[in-house]
Amino acid sequence: MRTVTPSTVGLILAGGLARRMGGGDKPLKLLAGRPILAHVIERLREQCDGLVLNANGDPARFAAFGLPVIADAVPDFAGPLAGILAGLDWLAEHRPETAWLLSVAADTPFIPSDLARRLHEARIAAEAPLACAASAGRAHHAIGLWPVSLRQDLRRALEAGDRKISRWTQDHGVAVAEWAAEPVDPFFNVNTPDDLREAERLAGLLA
Repeated sequence: MRTVTPSTVGLILAGGLARRMGGGDKPLKLLAGRPILAHVIERLREQCDGLVLNANGDPARFAAFGLPVIADAVPDFAGPLAGILAGLDWLAEHRPETAWLLSVAADTPFIPSDLARRLHEARIAAEAPLACAASAGRAHHAIGLWPVSLRQDLRRALEAGDRKISRWTQDHGVAVAEWAAEPVDPFFNVNTPDDLREAERLAGLLA
């Protein structure tokens, strides 16, 4: 396993309700014969010094993937920030020597192989504490770098009811790294059955 510098643990966010997919676990839907989650793990593993999965409910349904499974840090499906806080708490407890968390969505099977490196480069160049990915002129706020040093501030924001990622990151300063969206947007996410069919087409382009 190749690690990035500085050491970074990957967090795969799978805590959503998948309403537009009709319920169930989107990451377990099959894409090109494998669960979407398997594609995400494969692309992220080589960039990170370990992976963690954020998911609510019975963790046993993800046992085959061999990752630590952590639930949201606050109740009532508070959105991606709750999963990110859970990841930061896990990192502080289990990997105190690691200062950085890289979050991705569990329904983004095409994440780029240079995600960790370029996000670190962006936040260093901008002298910002945070970084997020963008493509086609749109920021993907849940795909980004998070320092453990801000976890208590994030906890306070969530406890105060602030669940909007972009507002919290902008308050602290966030760098943006942009990727080309052609021939395949690396941050294409599978939200609906139609998206899954499109993902099959896109996977064929990358094969």
